[in-house]
Amino acid sequence: MFRRGSVRQAGGGAGTGPQRALIIATFVSRVGNGLFNTAAILYFTLVVHLPAAQVGAGLTIAGLCGLAAGVPAGNLADRYGPRAVCLTAQSLQAVTTAAFVLIDSWSAFALVATLDRLAATAGSAAGGALIARVGSENPAAFRARLRTFVNLGFVVGSLGAALAIQIDTRAAYSALILANAASFAGAAMVAFLGIPRYRPLERPEEHRQWAVLTDRPYVSFVALYGAMGLQYQSISLLLPLWLSAHTGAPRWTVAAVYAVNSAVCVLLQSRLGSTVETPLEGGRALRLAGILFLVSCPLMALTADVPTWVAPVLAVLAVGVHSVGEVWESSGGYALGFGLAPGHAQGQYQGFLGIGFDAGQALAPVILTGVVLALGHTGWLLLGVFFAALGAAGPAVAAWGERTRPGEPSAAVTARK
Repeated sequence: MFRRGSVRQAGGGAGTGPQRALIIATFVSRVGNGLFNTAAILYFTLVVHLPAAQVGAGLTIAGLCGLAAGVPAGNLADRYGPRAVCLTAQSLQAVTTAAFVLIDSWSAFALVATLDRLAATAGSAAGGALIARVGSENPAAFRARLRTFVNLGFVVGSLGAALAIQIDTRAAYSALILANAASFAGAAMVAFLGIPRYRPLERPEEHRQWAVLTDRPYVSFVALYGAMGLQYQSISLLLPLWLSAHTGAPRWTVAAVYAVNSAVCVLLQSRLGSTVETPLEGGRALRLAGILFLVSCPLMALTADVPTWVAPVLAVLAVGVHSVGEVWESSGGYALGFGLAPGHAQGQYQGFLGIGFDAGQALAPVILTGVVLALGHTGWLLLGVFFAALGAAGPAVAAWGERTRPGEPSAAVTARK
Protein backbone atom coordinates (compact mmCIF):
# COMPACT_ATOMS: atom_id res chain seq x y z
CA MET A 1 0.00 0.00 0.00
CA PHE A 2 1.04 3.62 -0.35
CA ARG A 3 2.97 5.07 2.53
CA ARG A 4 4.63 8.31 3.45
CA GLY A 5 7.94 9.04 1.83
CA SER A 6 9.70 11.95 0.19
CA VAL A 7 6.49 12.71 -1.57
CA ARG A 8 5.39 16.28 -1.11
CA GLN A 9 6.04 17.02 -4.76
CA ALA A 10 2.81 15.38 -5.79
CA GLY A 11 0.82 17.89 -3.83
CA GLY A 12 2.47 20.95 -5.25
CA GLY A 13 5.21 22.21 -7.50
CA ALA A 14 5.63 21.46 -11.17
CA GLY A 15 5.48 17.68 -10.83
CA THR A 16 6.82 15.18 -13.34
CA GLY A 17 6.19 15.15 -17.08
CA PRO A 18 3.53 12.41 -16.84
CA GLN A 19 1.85 14.30 -13.99
CA ARG A 20 1.68 17.47 -16.06
CA ALA A 21 0.31 15.52 -19.02
CA LEU A 22 -2.41 13.92 -16.91
CA ILE A 23 -3.33 17.28 -15.39
CA ILE A 24 -3.64 18.84 -18.86
CA ALA A 25 -5.65 15.88 -20.19
CA THR A 26 -7.97 15.98 -17.20
CA PHE A 27 -8.46 19.74 -17.45
CA VAL A 28 -9.30 19.50 -21.16
CA SER A 29 -11.88 16.76 -20.63
CA ARG A 30 -13.48 18.59 -17.70
CA VAL A 31 -13.86 21.79 -19.70
CA GLY A 32 -15.82 19.70 -22.17
CA ASN A 33 -17.89 18.20 -19.35
CA GLY A 34 -18.68 21.67 -18.04
CA LEU A 35 -19.74 22.82 -21.50
CA PHE A 36 -22.29 20.08 -22.00
CA ASN A 37 -23.33 18.92 -18.52
CA THR A 38 -24.49 22.41 -17.62
CA ALA A 39 -26.90 22.47 -20.56
CA ALA A 40 -27.63 18.75 -21.01
CA ILE A 41 -31.09 18.70 -19.44
CA LEU A 42 -32.12 21.70 -21.55
CA TYR A 43 -30.94 20.00 -24.73
CA PHE A 44 -32.78 16.77 -24.00
CA THR A 45 -36.03 18.45 -23.00
CA LEU A 46 -36.19 21.56 -25.22
CA VAL A 47 -34.40 20.37 -28.37
CA VAL A 48 -34.99 16.61 -28.47
CA HIS A 49 -38.40 17.19 -26.80
CA LEU A 50 -38.13 14.38 -24.27
CA PRO A 51 -40.25 14.75 -21.10
CA ALA A 52 -38.17 15.38 -18.00
CA ALA A 53 -39.42 12.14 -16.44
CA GLN A 54 -38.16 10.18 -19.45
CA VAL A 55 -34.79 11.90 -19.27
CA GLY A 56 -34.54 10.99 -15.60
CA ALA A 57 -35.49 7.39 -16.27
CA GLY A 58 -32.97 7.11 -19.10
CA LEU A 59 -30.17 8.53 -16.97
CA THR A 60 -31.06 6.19 -14.12
CA ILE A 61 -30.96 3.18 -16.42
CA ALA A 62 -27.65 4.35 -17.84
CA GLY A 63 -26.20 4.91 -14.39
CA LEU A 64 -27.21 1.48 -13.11
CA CYS A 65 -25.90 -0.27 -16.23
CA GLY A 66 -22.67 1.68 -16.00
CA LEU A 67 -21.90 0.20 -12.59
CA ALA A 68 -21.22 -3.13 -14.29
CA ALA A 69 -18.10 -1.81 -16.03
CA GLY A 70 -16.16 -0.74 -12.93
CA VAL A 71 -14.40 -3.86 -11.64
CA PRO A 72 -13.96 -5.60 -15.06
CA ALA A 73 -12.35 -2.46 -16.50
CA GLY A 74 -10.17 -2.18 -13.41
CA ASN A 75 -9.04 -5.78 -13.84
CA LEU A 76 -8.16 -5.05 -17.47
CA ALA A 77 -6.12 -2.05 -16.32
CA ASP A 78 -4.25 -4.23 -13.82
CA ARG A 79 -3.64 -6.93 -16.42
CA TYR A 80 -2.71 -4.86 -19.49
CA GLY A 81 -1.80 -1.47 -18.04
CA PRO A 82 -4.05 1.48 -17.11
CA ARG A 83 -2.97 3.77 -19.94
CA ALA A 84 -4.34 1.51 -22.69
CA VAL A 85 -7.72 1.10 -20.98
CA CYS A 86 -7.96 4.85 -20.30
CA LEU A 87 -7.21 5.75 -23.91
CA THR A 88 -9.75 3.22 -25.17
CA ALA A 89 -12.44 4.49 -22.79
CA GLN A 90 -11.83 8.14 -23.69
CA SER A 91 -11.94 7.33 -27.40
CA LEU A 92 -15.24 5.54 -26.91
CA GLN A 93 -16.62 8.49 -24.96
CA ALA A 94 -15.69 10.82 -27.80
CA VAL A 95 -17.90 8.70 -30.06
CA THR A 96 -20.80 8.20 -27.63
CA THR A 97 -20.90 11.87 -26.67
CA ALA A 98 -20.96 12.97 -30.30
CA ALA A 99 -23.83 10.55 -30.90
CA PHE A 100 -26.11 12.67 -28.70
CA VAL A 101 -26.53 15.10 -31.61
CA LEU A 102 -28.23 12.32 -33.58
CA ILE A 103 -30.80 11.11 -31.06
CA ASP A 104 -34.48 11.73 -31.84
CA SER A 105 -36.27 9.32 -29.49
CA TRP A 106 -36.19 8.06 -25.91
CA SER A 107 -34.88 4.63 -26.93
CA ALA A 108 -31.98 6.20 -28.81
CA PHE A 109 -31.28 8.49 -25.86
CA ALA A 110 -31.29 5.61 -23.37
CA LEU A 111 -29.00 3.51 -25.58
CA VAL A 112 -26.45 6.27 -26.16
CA ALA A 113 -26.54 7.34 -22.51
CA THR A 114 -25.93 3.75 -21.39
CA LEU A 115 -22.99 3.26 -23.75
CA ASP A 116 -21.59 6.60 -22.64
CA ARG A 117 -21.94 5.65 -18.96
CA LEU A 118 -20.24 2.29 -19.51
CA ALA A 119 -17.29 4.04 -21.16
CA ALA A 120 -17.17 6.68 -18.42
CA THR A 121 -17.17 4.07 -15.65
CA ALA A 122 -14.45 2.06 -17.36
CA GLY A 123 -12.38 5.21 -17.81
CA SER A 124 -12.82 6.15 -14.17
CA ALA A 125 -11.67 2.74 -12.95
CA ALA A 126 -8.63 2.70 -15.19
CA GLY A 127 -8.04 6.37 -14.42
CA GLY A 128 -7.73 5.59 -10.73
CA ALA A 129 -5.08 3.00 -11.49
CA LEU A 130 -3.30 5.45 -13.80
CA ILE A 131 -3.27 8.12 -11.08
CA ALA A 132 -1.70 5.56 -8.76
CA ARG A 133 1.14 5.01 -11.23
CA VAL A 134 1.59 8.63 -12.30
CA GLY A 135 1.30 9.90 -8.72
CA SER A 136 4.23 7.66 -7.78
CA GLU A 137 4.96 7.72 -4.03
CA ASN A 138 1.91 9.78 -3.06
CA PRO A 139 -1.05 9.29 -5.40
CA ALA A 140 -3.52 10.68 -2.85
CA ALA A 141 -1.81 14.08 -2.77
CA PHE A 142 -1.52 14.07 -6.56
CA ARG A 143 -5.20 13.15 -6.84
CA ALA A 144 -6.08 16.09 -4.60
CA ARG A 145 -4.01 18.38 -6.82
CA LEU A 146 -5.67 16.91 -9.88
CA ARG A 147 -9.12 17.61 -8.46
CA THR A 148 -8.24 21.31 -8.33
CA PHE A 149 -7.99 21.27 -12.11
CA VAL A 150 -11.14 19.13 -12.37
CA ASN A 151 -13.09 21.86 -10.59
CA LEU A 152 -11.39 24.65 -12.53
CA GLY A 153 -12.06 22.96 -15.85
CA PHE A 154 -15.71 22.45 -15.03
CA VAL A 155 -16.08 26.11 -14.04
CA VAL A 156 -14.51 27.26 -17.32
CA GLY A 157 -16.78 24.95 -19.30
CA SER A 158 -19.86 26.10 -17.40
CA LEU A 159 -19.10 29.71 -18.30
CA GLY A 160 -18.88 28.75 -21.96
CA ALA A 161 -22.16 26.87 -21.74
CA ALA A 162 -23.91 30.01 -20.56
CA LEU A 163 -23.45 31.52 -24.02
CA ALA A 164 -25.07 28.57 -25.78
CA ILE A 165 -27.94 28.57 -23.28
CA GLN A 166 -28.52 32.23 -24.00
CA ILE A 167 -28.55 31.61 -27.79
CA ASP A 168 -30.90 28.65 -27.17
CA THR A 169 -30.83 26.99 -30.60
CA ARG A 170 -30.24 23.40 -31.68
CA ALA A 171 -27.03 24.45 -33.39
CA ALA A 172 -25.72 26.05 -30.21
CA TYR A 173 -26.46 22.99 -28.09
CA SER A 174 -25.01 20.70 -30.78
CA ALA A 175 -21.83 22.75 -30.69
CA LEU A 176 -21.56 22.09 -26.95
CA ILE A 177 -21.99 18.36 -27.49
CA LEU A 178 -19.37 18.22 -30.22
CA ALA A 179 -16.99 20.33 -28.15
CA ASN A 180 -17.39 17.86 -25.29
CA ALA A 181 -16.67 14.98 -27.67
CA ALA A 182 -13.60 16.82 -28.96
CA SER A 183 -12.41 17.31 -25.38
CA PHE A 184 -12.32 13.54 -24.85
CA ALA A 185 -10.39 13.06 -28.08
CA GLY A 186 -8.01 15.86 -27.12
CA ALA A 187 -7.49 14.43 -23.63
CA ALA A 188 -6.74 11.01 -25.11
CA MET A 189 -4.19 12.56 -27.45
CA VAL A 190 -2.44 14.42 -24.63
CA ALA A 191 -2.35 11.24 -22.53
CA PHE A 192 -1.04 9.22 -25.48
CA LEU A 193 1.80 11.66 -26.10
CA GLY A 194 2.70 12.56 -22.51
CA ILE A 195 2.10 9.49 -20.34
CA PRO A 196 4.32 6.41 -20.69
CA ARG A 197 2.96 2.90 -21.10
CA TYR A 198 3.36 1.57 -17.58
CA ARG A 199 3.84 -2.17 -17.58
CA PRO A 200 1.49 -4.18 -15.35
CA LEU A 201 2.79 -4.84 -11.86
CA GLU A 202 3.68 -8.38 -10.92
CA ARG A 203 0.75 -10.08 -9.25
CA PRO A 204 1.14 -12.58 -6.40
CA GLU A 205 0.08 -16.16 -6.95
CA GLU A 206 -2.91 -15.77 -4.64
CA HIS A 207 -4.29 -12.84 -6.64
CA ARG A 208 -7.95 -13.17 -7.60
CA GLN A 209 -9.89 -11.00 -10.03
CA TRP A 210 -12.65 -10.30 -7.48
CA ALA A 211 -10.43 -10.16 -4.39
CA VAL A 212 -11.77 -6.72 -3.46
CA LEU A 213 -15.15 -8.25 -2.59
CA THR A 214 -13.55 -10.28 0.23
CA ASP A 215 -11.55 -7.33 1.59
CA ARG A 216 -13.95 -6.41 4.38
CA PRO A 217 -12.17 -3.24 5.55
CA TYR A 218 -12.09 -1.89 2.00
CA VAL A 219 -15.73 -2.84 1.37
CA SER A 220 -16.63 -1.03 4.61
CA PHE A 221 -14.71 2.04 3.49
CA VAL A 222 -16.45 2.01 0.10
CA ALA A 223 -19.86 1.82 1.78
CA LEU A 224 -18.93 4.69 4.11
CA TYR A 225 -17.54 6.82 1.28
CA GLY A 226 -20.51 6.13 -0.99
CA ALA A 227 -22.93 7.18 1.76
CA MET A 228 -20.92 10.27 2.61
CA GLY A 229 -21.01 11.18 -1.07
CA LEU A 230 -24.58 12.37 -0.55
CA GLN A 231 -22.98 15.63 0.55
CA TYR A 232 -22.25 16.57 -3.08
CA GLN A 233 -25.91 16.61 -4.04
CA SER A 234 -26.77 18.39 -0.80
CA ILE A 235 -25.27 21.43 -2.55
CA SER A 236 -26.19 20.75 -6.17
CA LEU A 237 -29.73 19.45 -5.64
CA LEU A 238 -31.12 19.81 -2.13
CA LEU A 239 -30.07 23.37 -1.29
CA PRO A 240 -31.36 24.94 -4.56
CA LEU A 241 -34.73 23.23 -4.03
CA TRP A 242 -34.82 24.43 -0.42
CA LEU A 243 -33.92 28.00 -1.34
CA SER A 244 -36.58 28.19 -4.03
CA ALA A 245 -39.36 26.56 -2.00
CA HIS A 246 -38.72 27.80 1.55
CA THR A 247 -36.97 31.16 1.27
CA GLY A 248 -37.45 34.45 -0.50
CA ALA A 249 -33.80 34.52 -1.57
CA PRO A 250 -33.24 35.91 -5.09
CA ARG A 251 -32.49 33.43 -7.87
CA TRP A 252 -28.87 34.54 -8.13
CA THR A 253 -28.32 32.96 -4.70
CA VAL A 254 -28.15 29.52 -6.34
CA ALA A 255 -25.43 30.71 -8.71
CA ALA A 256 -23.61 32.31 -5.78
CA VAL A 257 -23.49 29.10 -3.76
CA TYR A 258 -22.19 27.17 -6.78
CA ALA A 259 -19.48 29.78 -7.25
CA VAL A 260 -18.48 29.65 -3.58
CA ASN A 261 -18.39 25.87 -3.60
CA SER A 262 -16.20 25.77 -6.70
CA ALA A 263 -13.90 28.55 -5.47
CA VAL A 264 -13.27 26.94 -2.08
CA CYS A 265 -12.50 23.57 -3.68
CA VAL A 266 -10.17 25.10 -6.26
CA LEU A 267 -8.30 27.16 -3.65
CA LEU A 268 -8.02 24.57 -0.88
CA GLN A 269 -8.06 21.11 -2.46
CA SER A 270 -4.35 20.90 -3.23
CA ARG A 271 -3.29 22.80 -0.10
CA LEU A 272 -5.27 20.64 2.33
CA GLY A 273 -5.13 17.45 0.30
CA SER A 274 -1.35 17.37 0.30
CA THR A 275 -1.43 17.03 4.10
CA VAL A 276 -3.52 13.83 3.96
CA GLU A 277 -1.30 11.00 2.78
CA THR A 278 -1.78 7.84 4.84
CA PRO A 279 -4.98 5.88 5.53
CA LEU A 280 -4.91 6.93 9.19
CA GLU A 281 -4.68 10.59 8.16
CA GLY A 282 -7.53 9.90 5.73
CA GLY A 283 -9.70 8.54 8.53
CA ARG A 284 -9.12 11.65 10.61
CA ALA A 285 -9.92 13.84 7.59
CA LEU A 286 -13.27 12.07 7.18
CA ARG A 287 -14.03 12.69 10.86
CA LEU A 288 -13.30 16.40 10.48
CA ALA A 289 -15.44 16.54 7.34
CA GLY A 290 -18.35 14.99 9.24
CA ILE A 291 -18.09 17.65 11.95
CA LEU A 292 -18.13 20.43 9.36
CA PHE A 293 -21.18 18.92 7.65
CA LEU A 294 -22.89 18.75 11.04
CA VAL A 295 -22.42 22.52 11.23
CA SER A 296 -23.30 23.36 7.62
CA CYS A 297 -26.54 21.37 7.27
CA PRO A 298 -28.44 23.17 10.08
CA LEU A 299 -27.11 26.50 8.76
CA MET A 300 -28.66 25.69 5.38
CA ALA A 301 -31.97 24.89 7.07
CA LEU A 302 -31.91 28.22 8.90
CA THR A 303 -32.02 30.14 5.60
CA ALA A 304 -35.80 29.62 5.78
CA ASP A 305 -36.04 31.40 9.15
CA VAL A 306 -34.20 34.64 8.46
CA PRO A 307 -35.17 37.82 6.58
CA THR A 308 -34.98 37.64 2.80
CA TRP A 309 -31.87 39.81 2.62
CA VAL A 310 -30.07 37.61 5.18
CA ALA A 311 -30.86 34.29 3.46
CA PRO A 312 -28.26 34.68 0.65
CA VAL A 313 -25.57 35.64 3.16
CA LEU A 314 -26.37 32.69 5.40
CA ALA A 315 -26.50 30.33 2.41
CA VAL A 316 -23.06 31.45 1.25
CA LEU A 317 -21.69 31.05 4.78
CA ALA A 318 -23.17 27.55 5.09
CA VAL A 319 -21.81 26.50 1.70
CA GLY A 320 -18.39 27.88 2.61
CA VAL A 321 -18.28 25.66 5.71
CA HIS A 322 -19.67 22.72 3.74
CA SER A 323 -17.10 23.18 0.98
CA VAL A 324 -14.19 23.00 3.42
CA GLY A 325 -15.74 19.77 4.66
CA GLU A 326 -15.97 18.57 1.06
CA VAL A 327 -12.25 19.15 0.60
CA TRP A 328 -11.44 17.13 3.72
CA GLU A 329 -13.92 14.41 2.71
CA SER A 330 -12.47 13.98 -0.76
CA SER A 331 -8.88 14.09 0.55
CA GLY A 332 -9.67 11.42 3.14
CA GLY A 333 -11.31 9.31 0.45
CA TYR A 334 -8.24 9.53 -1.78
CA ALA A 335 -5.89 8.54 1.04
CA LEU A 336 -7.97 5.50 2.00
CA GLY A 337 -8.93 4.58 -1.55
CA PHE A 338 -5.34 4.40 -2.75
CA GLY A 339 -3.65 3.56 0.53
CA LEU A 340 -5.66 0.42 1.34
CA ALA A 341 -5.49 -0.99 -2.20
CA PRO A 342 -2.64 -3.35 -3.13
CA GLY A 343 -0.39 -1.95 -5.84
CA HIS A 344 -0.97 -4.81 -8.28
CA ALA A 345 -4.78 -4.44 -8.06
CA GLN A 346 -5.30 -0.68 -8.05
CA GLY A 347 -7.56 -0.89 -11.08
CA GLN A 348 -9.85 -3.48 -9.51
CA TYR A 349 -10.02 -1.57 -6.22
CA GLN A 350 -10.57 1.82 -7.85
CA GLY A 351 -13.27 0.29 -10.03
CA PHE A 352 -15.08 -1.03 -6.96
CA LEU A 353 -14.70 2.33 -5.22
CA GLY A 354 -16.30 3.97 -8.25
CA ILE A 355 -19.23 1.54 -8.08
CA GLY A 356 -19.86 2.42 -4.44
CA PHE A 357 -19.65 6.14 -5.07
CA ASP A 358 -21.87 6.03 -8.17
CA ALA A 359 -24.45 3.90 -6.36
CA GLY A 360 -24.61 6.53 -3.62
CA GLN A 361 -25.05 9.28 -6.19
CA ALA A 362 -27.84 7.31 -7.88
CA LEU A 363 -29.72 7.00 -4.58
CA ALA A 364 -29.05 10.58 -3.48
CA PRO A 365 -32.01 12.27 -5.26
CA VAL A 366 -34.50 9.85 -3.71
CA ILE A 367 -33.04 10.20 -0.22
CA LEU A 368 -32.52 13.94 -0.28
CA THR A 369 -35.84 14.91 -1.84
CA GLY A 370 -37.99 12.09 -0.54
CA VAL A 371 -36.73 12.11 3.03
CA VAL A 372 -34.65 15.17 3.92
CA LEU A 373 -36.67 17.75 1.99
CA ALA A 374 -39.94 16.19 3.12
CA LEU A 375 -38.91 16.45 6.79
CA GLY A 376 -37.83 20.07 6.47
CA HIS A 377 -35.69 21.39 9.32
CA THR A 378 -35.64 18.01 11.01
CA GLY A 379 -34.43 16.43 7.79
CA TRP A 380 -31.50 18.84 7.55
CA LEU A 381 -30.52 18.15 11.15
CA LEU A 382 -30.72 14.39 10.65
CA LEU A 383 -28.62 14.72 7.50
CA GLY A 384 -25.91 16.56 9.43
CA VAL A 385 -25.96 13.92 12.19
CA PHE A 386 -25.78 11.19 9.52
CA PHE A 387 -22.66 12.75 7.99
CA ALA A 388 -21.07 13.25 11.41
CA ALA A 389 -21.68 9.60 12.33
CA LEU A 390 -20.13 8.41 9.08
CA GLY A 391 -17.13 10.67 9.60
CA ALA A 392 -16.71 9.46 13.18
CA ALA A 393 -16.37 5.90 11.84
CA GLY A 394 -13.55 6.97 9.50
CA PRO A 395 -10.60 6.54 11.91
CA ALA A 396 -11.80 3.08 13.00
CA VAL A 397 -12.21 1.89 9.40
CA ALA A 398 -8.77 3.27 8.53
CA ALA A 399 -7.15 1.55 11.51
CA TRP A 400 -8.89 -1.73 10.63
CA GLY A 401 -7.65 -1.46 7.07
CA GLU A 402 -4.07 -0.73 8.19
CA ARG A 403 -4.04 -3.73 10.54
CA THR A 404 -5.25 -6.14 7.87
CA ARG A 405 -2.94 -5.12 5.04
CA PRO A 406 -0.44 -7.83 4.10
CA GLY A 407 3.23 -7.11 4.68
CA GLU A 408 3.90 -6.48 0.99
CA PRO A 409 6.40 -4.04 -0.54
CA SER A 410 5.08 -0.56 -0.86
CA ALA A 411 3.06 -0.19 -4.04
CA ALA A 412 4.31 3.34 -4.22
CA VAL A 413 7.78 2.01 -4.78
CA THR A 414 6.71 -0.57 -7.33
CA ALA A 415 4.67 2.06 -9.12
CA ARG A 416 7.87 3.70 -10.26
CA LYS A 417 9.11 0.59 -12.04
